[in-house]
Amino acid sequence: MDKSELIKRCLKFQDAVETYPFKDKTYDEYAVLRHKSNGKWFGLVFYLNDRLCINLKCNPVDSAILRDEYKFITPAWHMNKTHWVMVDVNNSPKDLLDALIKESFELTANKRKNK
Repeated sequence: MDKSELIKRCLKFQDAVETYPFKDKTYDEYAVLRHKSNGKWFGLVFYLNDRLCINLKCNPVDSAILRDEYKFITPAWHMNKTHWVMVDVNNSPKDLLDALIKESFELTANKRKNK
């Protein structure tokens, strides 16, 4: 999978947008996926050591289990290691990757208030 295909998988959610907030030439290729409505990040797409990676928000308990079970899921690069994981995209099964993207999107979405 290439970067554009990965980003398309992330943009299938109605509130999702792709941004490039880093102006420094070193980081200008980093795609930040966020909610249009609240601006919160749910993904960061980048290359690390020539591997396509994505940082995704994750429940802390799930995060620990996933890191123990899969070698291609590690603590997130440059983000909170408890709440974020980094996925080596091309070593991950696509169904697991899609589930992790969906969970990250939902965890960062606006919470509905009960009336």
